[in-house]
Amino acid sequence: MIANRLIEVVLDETGLPAPTPEIEQERRVAIYDLLEKNSFTPVARGVEPPVGPFRLNLSILDRRLVFKILNDSNSKVGEFHLSLSPFRQVIKDYFQICESYFDAVKRLPPAQIEAIDMGRRGIHDEGSRVLQERLEGKVDIDHTTARRLFTLICVLHFKG
Repeated sequence: MIANRLIEVVLDETGLPAPTPEIEQERRVAIYDLLEKNSFTPVARGVEPPVGPFRLNLSILDRRLVFKILNDSNSKVGEFHLSLSPFRQVIKDYFQICESYFDAVKRLPPAQIEAIDMGRRGIHDEGSRVLQERLEGKVDIDHTTARRLFTLICVLHFKG
């Protein structure tokens, strides 16, 4: 087993509206895919680096994104909070294009659906880049892990 990886992700959705079926599906797929393959290495600051594998609890508290990192025996190895401000526009854009995509799947031909999906992937890539920048010096993750974590951040940010 690779040590620098996530073995569990828990979303604290306390106080959030119930997700739509589409959002719930996005959450399930993102967590499944994330746990299948990810790279997650907390950055040590002047101390011995924590040993994984890791569990991650994600939540939003006081308009901040909270990452609580635990080891495989549920001992806390780190916690940090990120402002949601740098994510707001890309999350808004992502939800708008996802809504267009879900609507398109029901009524448009495959070529138009594919064009919308390409736009959706582009915005998703932008969100994952923002996440990697915000995590710099805290956690090292690869692009694929960032994409899946960005999806989960969107799920937490969903307002109904």
